[in-house]
Amino acid sequence: MAITNEERIIKEIADYANELMAEWPSSRNRQRQFVLEYVKLNFGNATEAAKKAGYSTKTADRQASRMLNNVEFLYVQEVVDKLQEKYEERATELSIASATEIQQYLTSVIRGEQTDVRLVGLGDGAQVPEELRVDTKDRIRAAELLGKAKSMWTEKVDANVTSHVTIVDDIPDD
Repeated sequence: MAITNEERIIKEIADYANELMAEWPSSRNRQRQFVLEYVKLNFGNATEAAKKAGYSTKTADRQASRMLNNVEFLYVQEVVDKLQEKYEERATELSIASATEIQQYLTSVIRGEQTDVRLVGLGDGAQVPEELRVDTKDRIRAAELLGKAKSMWTEKVDANVTSHVTIVDDIPDD
């Protein structure tokens, strides 16, 4: 089963969290676990992260709030801030289609594997969507774009020039 981008990001951020917290003493193990659980929950539910880190149901809300807001837990806040920043960066990076993804999509258009949806009128203002195969002009356009991406339409000219440079010192010494 393929790993999703979200799962990939969470794993990377958890690894980064462990690096950032590597020097923490064992007395901070519960705070360390809170941070890791908070990461797994996409920084969304601090109370749930506190419960999973071993805090009681009664105190989890208060402990989570303290760890994220009080000066005595500044070390937790600093790590969480760095992790959230890194999370946002990676989420942005992975949301952009890679060159391979674009080439795969263009290839599927060329092969006629993609479809378009067109609304067809039924009368009285009613319409239904109709799925159509991509037309020939779109397939040709996809082929052109893929060809450009693969540099298929560029002529390759092999220009090997061999010349000798001679430097003549003909300036008088004056």
